[in-house]
Amino acid sequence: MEQWKNRVAIVTGASAGIGAAIAKDLAKAGMITIGLARRVEKIETLKKDLPANVQGNLHAVKCDVSKEEEIIRVFSEIDAKFNGIDVLINNAGIFRETELIYKDNSSKIREVVDTNILGLVFCTREAYKSMEKHGRNSHVVHINSVVGHNVIRNLQMPSSNIYAPSKHAVTAITEIHRQELIRSKHHIKVTSISPGIVKTEIVTSELLEKFGNFPYLEAEDVSQSVLHVLGTPPHVQIHELTIKPFGEQF
Repeated sequence: MEQWKNRVAIVTGASAGIGAAIAKDLAKAGMITIGLARRVEKIETLKKDLPANVQGNLHAVKCDVSKEEEIIRVFSEIDAKFNGIDVLINNAGIFRETELIYKDNSSKIREVVDTNILGLVFCTREAYKSMEKHGRNSHVVHINSVVGHNVIRNLQMPSSNIYAPSKHAVTAITEIHRQELIRSKHHIKVTSISPGIVKTEIVTSELLEKFGNFPYLEAEDVSQSVLHVLGTPPHVQIHELTIKPFGEQF
């Protein structure tokens, strides 16, 4: 991670769970880390978990990545204030429980698509503007999911409706980004990290109570995988990394 010291990283969905763990670990690694979230006050509280000498590395910025106009404005402001963007962690993602065949489910479906697909695409587009302009080695990491490769078949589980398709989209988008970034002639890597079940806000207490015996990852486990892919030498690109808790049967 020495190559990224004092460089600028953006982490979307940084107020809790995986995003919070990543934001803290990047700050500890010496990166100027900007955490984006709607609940910006929660990012401010993360500083208390950091050693005093690195608390200044973490900055909280309010942004709803389901809104394109906010992404454009915020990324432009970050580029100007911090002299560029070097790493983007597209972590923001939401889950809305509903069946695809249910009536009146349009808003839940659109929320997932706007955040998990369009938010990721627009954040990457705006980060690329900065990366292209400054011409430094850069890296984009998409936090994907194992359901972005295989749909879980378990009739007892609540319906993930459009969540799994949105993550399948991330899998395809990662390959498209890889091809586009190679054609751009800039040294910008892209990586998809697909965790199994992670104990976060998405995994509700009701779900844990019903399926409490299944193994799960901690948010910190995923963050360590992010540090691993960022720590690879310039000639190495990890395209897809799958991380599961030992014993997961999905």
